[in-house]
Amino acid sequence: MSNVAVAASNPASYQATYWLALALTTGLGPTRIKKLIEHYGTAERVFQASLTELEATGMRAVSAQSIATGKSLELAQQECANAAETGARIISLSDPEYPLRLKEIYDPPIVLFVKGSVEVLAQPGIAMVGTRHPTPYGSGMAERLSTDLAARGLVIISGLARGIDTSSHRGAVAAKGKTVAVLGTGIDVMYPKENSRLAEQIVVLGGALISEFPVGTHPAPQNFPIRNRIISGMSAGVLVVEAAEYSGTRITSRLALEQNRDVYAVPGNVTNKNSWGPNTLIKQGAKLVATWEDVWEELPADVQAALSAMQPNESAEPETASLFPDEVTSPHEKKILKLLKADESTHIDQLVELLENEISASEIFAALFELELNGKIRQLPGKNFVKSF
Repeated sequence: MSNVAVAASNPASYQATYWLALALTTGLGPTRIKKLIEHYGTAERVFQASLTELEATGMRAVSAQSIATGKSLELAQQECANAAETGARIISLSDPEYPLRLKEIYDPPIVLFVKGSVEVLAQPGIAMVGTRHPTPYGSGMAERLSTDLAARGLVIISGLARGIDTSSHRGAVAAKGKTVAVLGTGIDVMYPKENSRLAEQIVVLGGALISEFPVGTHPAPQNFPIRNRIISGMSAGVLVVEAAEYSGTRITSRLALEQNRDVYAVPGNVTNKNSWGPNTLIKQGAKLVATWEDVWEELPADVQAALSAMQPNESAEPETASLFPDEVTSPHEKKILKLLKADESTHIDQLVELLENEISASEIFAALFELELNGKIRQLPGKNFVKSF
């Protein structure tokens, strides 16, 4: 394939197309690709080598033939066309837009498919991870912390999975902040499907969806642990909200430590299995987090400086969600708040039964509406309510 064809209009930079071709070559992994680049100087020069020269580097015959015959470049061009159809860009390790922090890890992805803002990848961020089956307490904490941190300029990085990931992205969206979702699928495959609308909001608000997997890649169990290194690698630190003893969150936490990233954890009820992960991390030295300030004060100095520079001068301090609800003027609201818990939902029928001698059902409905409107409680499916933080 000619250089003119490679340089044709596509969502990848000139060099990124060659990097992509290497990534799609059978029998080549990240380590071998980086050695080839070091040997030839650029990805483009690899494709100018003869079959004999390629085989002399020690690569498998099937890999050398794919490169020498142009098959790898053809695959890359097709993948570029697929990416263009989804509205995604492709950036490689050699592109200036490639996240600098991610370059520092042992095995950074050769290429990234990006849908949304490429610029957001260079901004300071924190990863938020946890169980796919959180308690109301875990969901509330994740959403509250991400709201507060995103409002102060931190990019929230997570995996768009059910549970804590979803709550973390939603919190950033609620703050009109930026968030990056690292997918374990192709950039065009939303998993779970119910997060498709959330993915759209992420992009609209200046965030991004990213993946290292080719367009059309469907969810496979092995993909998600692989993508976890990107979540931790892009971040200044990893915040764990809820995680059981054996979970993908443990992998992300371990990767964060290996990548010399800070680890934060939200403590949980010791009788709940989802508290095992964060509580154990805290015992091992992770920073205990109850409010956004606990994260902020531990951020690296360069990250704090970058975030401060992004804030408008003389701007009002972003509103912060509190661990303790503000005083409410309505006596009815006070009585309901006393009955609700943050870590356990209460059904509306139970509230009516407990308060039937003091407040009418219609007054309870009205008070619940006001409390939810003011962010003091949250309604869960089935008319269940929990106290916010």
